[in-house]
Amino acid sequence: MSSDSLSSSHSHAGIDGHVSQLLQCKPLSEQQVRVLCEKAKEILMEEDNVQPVKSPVTICGDIHGQFHDLAELFRIGGKCPDTNYLFMGDYVDRGYYSVETVSLLVALKVRHPQRITILRGNHESRQITQVYGFYDECLRKYGNANVWKIFTDLFDYLPLTALVESEIFCLHGGLSPSIETLDNIRNFDRVQEVPHEGPMCDLLWSDPDDRCGWGISPRGAGYTFGHI
Repeated sequence: MSSDSLSSSHSHAGIDGHVSQLLQCKPLSEQQVRVLCEKAKEILMEEDNVQPVKSPVTICGDIHGQFHDLAELFRIGGKCPDTNYLFMGDYVDRGYYSVETVSLLVALKVRHPQRITILRGNHESRQITQVYGFYDECLRKYGNANVWKIFTDLFDYLPLTALVESEIFCLHGGLSPSIETLDNIRNFDRVQEVPHEGPMCDLLWSDPDDRCGWGISPRGAGYTFGHI
């Protein structure tokens, strides 16, 4: 066995250990989070703003720190990598286990990069997480904001949308009047904090609506959209 193979085997064993620990709802150490997110960043940097996804795939919505709901989702849908998963954002805030939830999803991404796709939601943002709980949870569990910073830096690299078999367009929020084609999205520089306005903001904040055309979103960011 080559040294590269030994290194890869050792790395997989370490990630498998992280996954096992996280499945018990036990958080990783700050140093483990730091190393894990560095590995995840290398993978996410190679992914597209419109990330291709193969079928069959199980598509999942908001988790919001509800770790036990995520565990139940895997129980019903099947373990990763047996099942191919697409998560569409909002892993943190509101629930009590945002740290464990996002750590598990990132660990699975590092271990099985071709079998799980994790998109960015509007809560994968520095500003929103300081209001809705993730920042405070990190302070409570680690005694400082380092883990919050590590994760929010990683969030900048998450793909914005996914395209399943070149047919099904998936994203956290919705459409934008500034975006006419998928190539418009492909040309974004996504590595930044979620803007307060503009097309990238719209993808993460817009909502479908029963009315025709575009409307101003009551949430203060993005648009409402109906039949266009």
